[in-house]
Amino acid sequence: MSTPPRIVVTRPGEGGWRLVDALSTAGFEAVHPTLMTLQPLAADEVERGAVLDFDLYDVVVVTSPFAAECLDEWLDRYWPQLPQGPRFYAVGASTAATLHRTLGIKAKVPDPARGTTSEALLAMRSLTRLDGQRALIVGGAGGRQVMAEALEARGARVAKLALYRRVYTAPDEVTVDWLASGAFTAMIVTSGELLEHLVSWCGQAALNKPLIVSSQRLATLADTMGFASPHVASGATPDALVTAVQEVGDA
Repeated sequence: MSTPPRIVVTRPGEGGWRLVDALSTAGFEAVHPTLMTLQPLAADEVERGAVLDFDLYDVVVVTSPFAAECLDEWLDRYWPQLPQGPRFYAVGASTAATLHRTLGIKAKVPDPARGTTSEALLAMRSLTRLDGQRALIVGGAGGRQVMAEALEARGARVAKLALYRRVYTAPDEVTVDWLASGAFTAMIVTSGELLEHLVSWCGQAALNKPLIVSSQRLATLADTMGFASPHVASGATPDALVTAVQEVGDA
């Protein structure tokens, strides 16, 4: 009996485990090393003014499922009833599903055909003109500024509410060996910061293996880092990433 292809999954948290399950169902050996954890910010690190003024925002953009979970906890502290004013947007279906589960709201999401990126969300017609509107971006500390800059350029007054931080950790010894020797069939990366974190452990053999990424931006970044075979999936959902792995295998 042949050994199933080994796929390294770098996506952290529950999203990573959902991807592992999808890959396993498709017949792959999916491995999920701990490379990054998401840590809620302490109460004194959070900008409470944005929470207290939540009802004054016209647009609220939530950037990840974990951001949605953290937002639910903070709103529960100060808002017994969810304010009705803001229009909610989610970067991806998983984030929208978490908002619906935790807060009972239906957030607007980008067209799946455009992928699950900030750029896809910004392509939505309802975000084209925001003259004088107040927009709040809910996510983690740091990260890209594309969303805030674009919304400001469209006339919005933008604030950011950071509710968690990303904590990067070194791979375990087994994963270090895999990355050094390229002892895997393909690797999946959906974050530029995570790709930059990983590359120092990747030997030439690993750099030559197929790298599945969720956007053209990541493919371009991977190319500059020396990855020889970046392959852009149609999105960041488990189904899209599994399909990309299968396409690489058939190539």
